[in-house]
Amino acid sequence: MKFTPKALTPYVSARHYFGSEQRRHRENAKLSLLQLADIVNFSKSTLARVETAELMPPPELPGALDLAFGVETYFYGLFQLARREAHPDQYRRYMDFESQARAIEDFAINVVPGLLQIEVYARAFFGLAPDITAEQAETRVQARLGRQERLRSAEPPRYTAILDEAMLRRPIGGPEVMREQLDALLARVDTRHTMIQVLPFDHGGYALMEGPLKLLRLPDGRSVAYEEGRKSACLLEDLEEVGLRRALYDSLRAHALSPRDSAALIGTYRERYESCESASS
Repeated sequence: MKFTPKALTPYVSARHYFGSEQRRHRENAKLSLLQLADIVNFSKSTLARVETAELMPPPELPGALDLAFGVETYFYGLFQLARREAHPDQYRRYMDFESQARAIEDFAINVVPGLLQIEVYARAFFGLAPDITAEQAETRVQARLGRQERLRSAEPPRYTAILDEAMLRRPIGGPEVMREQLDALLARVDTRHTMIQVLPFDHGGYALMEGPLKLLRLPDGRSVAYEEGRKSACLLEDLEEVGLRRALYDSLRAHALSPRDSAALIGTYRERYESCESASS
């Protein structure tokens, strides 16, 4: 029986257009999915799902396609549009600001900030949501990983984070996932462009216990604040409102552990998860 490729709908969204353009370039080059998979080092099934818009393109794929087809940054540009579509409208202005920010300051309570999440942790986290499909969860995972590209770029923003100790203790995804996630945090505790501090339980209560906070410093010198909830978020651009959040963030930073002591505490939790793995094996 002759195989018939699935019909594409390129003008539904940027993600659909990305997939249709991948197929167009592949067919013009007279390459099968398997042949392209060998060239770009992605599985045939991944490429097939990208073409039919069933999967958000992985962050490394656009560059590989640009190189394979000799189209400079064509697929990279399409990916920038597609990844923004993975976020609801109310987040898009924030995403634009984040992509330009010279400095990003994160405060998080129960979940590792998105810019620091490893893939298996992100997948475990989105898998907890009862109101999204597996496909939607995977799309959000890939979009989240795509956001992290700026931290690995030639000119990354200065990134600092304050993490409530509760986050280290909450085993999202299980001991193995947590151990890998904590390894990733340890690698960024104190580098040229990143710093992570832990707010210990001993500090007690604080004003930002209701939810995460992000502060962005933009190229024009302005700062914006972004407060998150499970179903809603608030982007603050008013100078006075942003200043209030800045004061709260600075207060927490003053009470947080130093990067060295934070690394020691993260390491302690890492050892606990490693012990849990050994006990279960």
